[in-house]
Amino acid sequence: MSADLCLGNARLVLPDHVALGAVTIEKGVITRITEGDGVPDGALDCGGDLVLPGLVELHTDNVERHIEPRPEVDWPHLPALLAHDAELASTGITTVFDAMRVGSIHSGKGRYIDYARKLADELLAARAEGMFKISHFLHLRAEICSETLLDELAAFGPEDRVGIVSLMDHTPGQRQFRDLSALKTYVAKKRGMNDAEFADHVQNLLSLQERFGARHEAGAVAEAGRLGAVLASHDDTTADHVATSSGNGVGFAEFPTTIEAAEACHSHGIAVMMGAPNLIRGGSHSGNVAAEDLAIQDLLDIVSSDYVPSALLLSAFRLAHVWHDLPRAVATVTRNPALAARLTDRGALIAGMRGDVLLVRQVGSTPLLRGVWSQGRKVG
Repeated sequence: MSADLCLGNARLVLPDHVALGAVTIEKGVITRITEGDGVPDGALDCGGDLVLPGLVELHTDNVERHIEPRPEVDWPHLPALLAHDAELASTGITTVFDAMRVGSIHSGKGRYIDYARKLADELLAARAEGMFKISHFLHLRAEICSETLLDELAAFGPEDRVGIVSLMDHTPGQRQFRDLSALKTYVAKKRGMNDAEFADHVQNLLSLQERFGARHEAGAVAEAGRLGAVLASHDDTTADHVATSSGNGVGFAEFPTTIEAAEACHSHGIAVMMGAPNLIRGGSHSGNVAAEDLAIQDLLDIVSSDYVPSALLLSAFRLAHVWHDLPRAVATVTRNPALAARLTDRGALIAGMRGDVLLVRQVGSTPLLRGVWSQGRKVG
């Protein structure tokens, strides 16, 4: 944590309105919010730019992109983690739940090797040494359709501070990959499969689902409870999927693929999360429901950067245009994800919260990030 910070003459994005004023951070915590056009002594004059809470990211594939920049290319983990951390800080993300796959397949071109425990050890050690710019937690993506899920989950304990366990069922022909052509585009290109190899991969996944699916799902739900983690579902498509998620104790739904599923989530009190790239591009790359359609129907609660970290801040301003409500839009990338992950100390400009703040200049509908502070320390 750094010396005290005051940002004045700023348009503060407060929980329910935007007001000209100043925010003061002392010892890493917001201590004072004042409204008015004055600039306190020693304050940074923000020139009327926006100040909003630091972004909270629940699901990002970005760390995997850094440790495997190309298929079958392994990168040293610590430099990869530091580059990932710096990239997120540069986009305004001040809290991240780093998604790591647990559950592997050890044969064929579609194989996935174990890596999460080793990577988590290095991440936790780096965090303990104060090497990161921002706040990191663990998110374990439990691959139901795999060979080794329960063994890999068993390697984690409550001391690892696993914040989220998500139930990932990538069985071909359902959920995200109802359309096998979308799966083929994604996997065959990434893994260099020909038609015969892709067909073998699909059959292997179907076999794994039949052999392990029910046991892996029940086991992952139990492991989330043991670890004290929030449970998330992934790619719910039908009301029946959501009913099962609700029965499992799911707290939020990652990327439901249909309006039917999103409506069912709200009926069961499950928050709906969608991807920022979907929102920015105007649709899902897999042909599923558009995030903007859910926003228009008041079925969108949380936004995740997914695979483009810089999309998260941009998505809030896109939603502000849809809803004509900047505080509500900003909450989808700050307060709402924080609460979904049971973090009550961040995500809003309120006295007593962590001093994670952003300075943003709005150019038309595009946010220009001018400063990032984590617990009052400038990191971007």
